[in-house]
Parts: sequence; structure tokens; C-alpha cells
Amino acid sequence: MIDEATLEAAEALLAACRRAGVMLATAESCTGGLIAATLTAIAGSSDVVDRGFVTYSNEAKTDLVGVDPGLIAAHGAVSEQVAAAMAAGALARSAAQRAIAVTGVAGPGGGSVEKPVGLVWFGCAGGGAVRTGHRIFPGDRMEVRRATVAHALGMLADSL
Repeated sequence: MIDEATLEAAEALLAACRRAGVMLATAESCTGGLIAATLTAIAGSSDVVDRGFVTYSNEAKTDLVGVDPGLIAAHGAVSEQVAAAMAAGALARSAAQRAIAVTGVAGPGGGSVEKPVGLVWFGCAGGGAVRTGHRIFPGDRMEVRRATVAHALGMLADSL
């Protein structure tokens, strides 16, 4: 399920985090824990990966990482605002210095004109800032999730 290039990116990220003395946390909706699973597939990752939150439901986003329900009501779970709040919440509720959050529409259903299948919002918190961005990935559910993991690893690496 995890391709070689993504595993290599995860290994490089873990090494960079070790050099920088940075621990990581994840808050994942559409990937259901695949980012954390990719990182922890590598032996020795426990010195870098602090924890992962699977926040698939709106209630989990609120309960586990403190996303304000009003934010979800106003912007939807798949939004820049919610991705940023998820990342900030994961950082605040962990011993990590960087947190990545993802929320999106992996498909095959659930999309709309405003939020098509393949849309993923990212939030990366740490270093005194929360950076956000989005992508619309092509492909089926698994391809969207795999591309999301790869992009999330890249965002974390860029944040160091």
C-alpha cells in the first residue's frame, strides 16, 4: 500500500526531524491514519513520531483536537479553516514541534461543485506559524489518499 518513493520521503523526513530535534504529530481525516502509518512503518520512528489523531468525524475533530464546532458549521469540515485548526490543535495536544493535518474528499462520492472529489486541505503547524494549502488530486479513493500522504510528508519537510 505504501510505495517505495513515499517510504523514502518518510525516512528522509524522520532523519531531518532527528537532526532538528523535532517531534511530529498528525491529525487525519480523509487519510484515516495513513500518514502516521507511513511514518511508523519505519523502524525507530518512535523517537520522532509523538502521536496521531484520526479525526474522521466532525465530533472527533472537536473532541480530539479542539476544532470549534462553529468553524465546521461555518466553513465545512473540508476547509482551510478546519485544516488549520486541526493542525494547531494536534500541536497543542501533543509533545510535538510540528503537526500536519489533512481533511478532504477522497471519494468516490461526497463531492460537490465547490468541494470536488480529490480536494484535500492541509494544515501544518509549528515554528510559530500554521501554513495551509490545498490540492485536487486525480484518481480513485486510494490514489487520492496516497497522494495526500506524499504531499503531507513534503509539507512537513518544508516546515523544518
